[in-house]
Amino acid sequence: MATSGVLKLASLMLVVCMAVTGAPEAADATVTCNVVINNLMPCISYVQSGGQPAAACCNGVRTLYGQAQTSADRQTVCKCIKSAINGISYSSTNLGYAASLPEKCNLHIPYNISPSTDCNKVQ
Repeated sequence: MATSGVLKLASLMLVVCMAVTGAPEAADATVTCNVVINNLMPCISYVQSGGQPAAACCNGVRTLYGQAQTSADRQTVCKCIKSAINGISYSSTNLGYAASLPEKCNLHIPYNISPSTDCNKVQ
């Protein structure tokens, strides 16, 4: 259970990095919760222990970032992650590791990552 919670926390942190890409909007999301989890599964060990994320983790982060091209996609990713981590406890250390994933994977974003993101405001 703890491993699952850590993955879900990592996913939440990543959704924010997708929130501000300037892609055109579409009416329906094409990214599913399964896509989110499958892309972020390799990040579990990094969010648990820190260090350097595995190449598979960064590849998953980049893939998910690239797939969430519309506001609907990004909102779906956010909602999936928030639903998945509901009721899961995590430490500030895990949160810090998750928040550092974009930088560790060379995705430079100009804002702070927060688990309190309002998915309905994700553009």
